[in-house]
Amino acid sequence: MIPLLVLILAAAGLVWFAWRRSIRVPCTLDLEATHDHFHAHASLDGVHVREGDAVLVHDAPDRIPFGEKRTVATHATVRQASWPRRLMTRVVGTSHITDLYDVGFEG
Repeated sequence: MIPLLVLILAAAGLVWFAWRRSIRVPCTLDLEATHDHFHAHASLDGVHVREGDAVLVHDAPDRIPFGEKRTVATHATVRQASWPRRLMTRVVGTSHITDLYDVGFEG
């Protein structure tokens, strides 16, 4: 009886961890490929993206000519993480923050 209960609780925990809610939102892309700047920024309307969330931007141009700035109105799908996945992402992310400090200078 106890192993069955443990198995059911483990399956429920796995489903809770893996569950994600998907939201489709309008998105504005700010693209620039100039001598001064090279970037692509996505501004999502109506949703706050937090740790563990995944964003997929639809119908984005794959390239723009050098020297050009472009703003594109499109849409994106945001897959929001569950509470356990958000917590795990926060713990793992803060434990690996020191990997960013590995900077060396040679002179």
